[in-house]
Amino acid sequence: MKAPALPILALDAFARPGNNQWYYIQPLEAHVAQFPRVSEPHAHDFYLLLYVTHGQGTHTIDLITYELRPGSLFFLAPGQAHAWSLSEDARGFILFFTAEFYLQHYPAHRLAEYPFFNPANQPVICLPTSETQILPLFESMFQEEQTTAPNRDEVVAAYVYLALELAARAYAPPAEAAQLPPHGLEQVREFGQLLNAHFRAEKTVRYYANKLALTANHLNAICRRILNKTASDLIHERVVAEAKRLLTHSAQSVAQVADAVGFEDASYFTRYFKKYVGQPPEAFRQSHKH
Repeated sequence: MKAPALPILALDAFARPGNNQWYYIQPLEAHVAQFPRVSEPHAHDFYLLLYVTHGQGTHTIDLITYELRPGSLFFLAPGQAHAWSLSEDARGFILFFTAEFYLQHYPAHRLAEYPFFNPANQPVICLPTSETQILPLFESMFQEEQTTAPNRDEVVAAYVYLALELAARAYAPPAEAAQLPPHGLEQVREFGQLLNAHFRAEKTVRYYANKLALTANHLNAICRRILNKTASDLIHERVVAEAKRLLTHSAQSVAQVADAVGFEDASYFTRYFKKYVGQPPEAFRQSHKH
């Protein structure tokens, strides 16, 4: 059986032993120190909020790279792929919660209505660094999560709900209509989702273009306009990123890695990898041993 195209992490991979499996809240620096591999491309089966208070970097969500700076508040829905690059002084909070946790306390239709969880919309808002409504909620969530109070989950859920409601207000102020991204940007995001699901088996631009009801030339043109890369470049980058991840963090042989990213011929995979990385797979692995 083929391995999943992209690591999909469950909340119990992060929750402390004996703690709940419905939500997780940590200072960003503590999270990064405990789980250093989360900077690499992966997805989750839960909702994620990332509030940045200090530092800088980039956050890539479904192929689109966003600037990460103080006041950035990012949102991910289950299944979206992301990776980040953070400066050493990055600080803030990271919150995970499952759909079940939200739905135990609040109506399902509301969760579906938040604009920032719609992959067709921008997944980030930029708050003023002086804002005093949402950040204190993250601080309170973290403090509450440390307690053993009998109604702890209800209190955390209330903080989560308030944070989402205030973020929705900041995302689309009443005086302004919510702005959908250009159609091309939405198509690039859809391409990114398809790519994460199928890159092991499908490596041609034509396959993804057909899925999006586009010609290959049109898909390449859209990607070039928005990301300054062709669709073919993005396919190669995704394949190579997964190969690098397996070479760095698994004991699989080069032949097994080749098979895991969809190459039947290990020697062809070695030539492919060297073309895009500049060194053969085994040399890459040796140079990235921890």
